[in-house]
Amino acid sequence: MKKPIQFKSFGLWAARADRGRQAPVACCFTLAFVLLASTARAVSPAPDGGYPNGNTAEGNGALFSLTNGAWNTALGQQTLYHDTSGFSNTALGFGALFRNATAVQNTATGVYALFSNTTGSNNTATGYQTLANNTAGFRNAAVGAYALFSHASGNYNNAVGAFALYADTIGIANNAFGESALPKNTSGIDNTAIGDDALWGNTTGSFNIALGSGAGRFLTAGSHNIDIGNSGVAGESNTIRIGTQGTQTRTFVAGIRGTAVGGSTVAKVSPDLVVHDGKGEIYTVRYDAVNAMLLNEFLKEHKEVQEQGATITELKKEIASLTATVKEQAAEIQKVSVQVEMNEPARKVVANKP
Repeated sequence: MKKPIQFKSFGLWAARADRGRQAPVACCFTLAFVLLASTARAVSPAPDGGYPNGNTAEGNGALFSLTNGAWNTALGQQTLYHDTSGFSNTALGFGALFRNATAVQNTATGVYALFSNTTGSNNTATGYQTLANNTAGFRNAAVGAYALFSHASGNYNNAVGAFALYADTIGIANNAFGESALPKNTSGIDNTAIGDDALWGNTTGSFNIALGSGAGRFLTAGSHNIDIGNSGVAGESNTIRIGTQGTQTRTFVAGIRGTAVGGSTVAKVSPDLVVHDGKGEIYTVRYDAVNAMLLNEFLKEHKEVQEQGATITELKKEIASLTATVKEQAAEIQKVSVQVEMNEPARKVVANKP
C-alpha cells in the first residue's frame, strides 16, 4: 500500500508544477505501475469471475488447470487446482478438491476437503479435511472435521460427526453417526454405528450394529454383532446384547406376536403380570415378573415332586412288606393243604357186576 500512496502524492505535487514537467512524471508513474504489476503472479484462467461452460472460479489458483471441464464452481485459494475435464464439481475452502482432475459431481466444503481426490466421483465432504485422502472412492459422504480422513478407495460410506470413520481406508458401506463413531475401522464393511464412540474399537469386523453412546466400543474384529446400549465384548461374534447388566433391571416389550403369548392371555392366567395404560387397556407384559413367577412355580412343582417321590417310596416299602406277607401266607396255606390230603382215607372203587 505504501507505493500507491506515494504515487498519488507525487501526482498531486506534479499537477501544481509546470505542465512541461508532467510528461516525465506520468512516464515514471506508468513505469512504476508496470513494475508493480509484474510482481503479481499470472493466473490462467484468472481467478475472478465466471467462465465458459458454466464454470465459476474465485480465488488464487482456483480452477487453475481447467481445459474443457464444465459446470464447476471453485471458491477459495487453489480450489479444484488440478481439475482439467471434470464437471459438476463444487469446491469451497482452501485446497478443496485440490488434486481433482477428471472426477465428476463431487462437493467439497471446508479447508482441504477432498484434497487428494483424483478420480472418485459423487462424493460429499463437509468440514475440515473431510475425505482429505480419498483418491478413487465414490459415493461417500463425510460431515464433520476429519470425518473419513484416511479414506482412500472404499465406496458407499457415510460418516457424520468429527473423526467419524477417521481411520477407514478401503471399507465399504459403513455408516457412522456421532463423534468418533467407528474411528478405528480400516477395512470392515457394512457396519452401522449410531452414537458417540459407537463401535469405537472396531477395526476389521463387519456387519456389526451398535446403537447408543459407546455401544459396541469393545468390539474389535468380531462380526455379526448387535449391541444396543451395551459396550460389547472384544473378539465376540454372532451375539446380541441389549442393555447393561446391573443397570437395566426392568424390560417392557409391547406388541409381541407370533409364537409368543399375548398380554390378554397372560392377564387371564395372572392379572398381576400385565401393565395397563391410561385407558385401562393392556400395554405390555411384565416379563421380569414372569421370570420370577416361573421360578416360583418351578420350585413349587419341584417340592411337590419331591414329596410325591417320598410318598411313592413309602408305598413301595408297604407293598413289598405286604407282598412278603402274602407269600408267607401262601406257603402256610400250601402246607395245610398237603396235611389235609394226607389225613383223608383212601377212596374204594366198587365195580358193579351185570
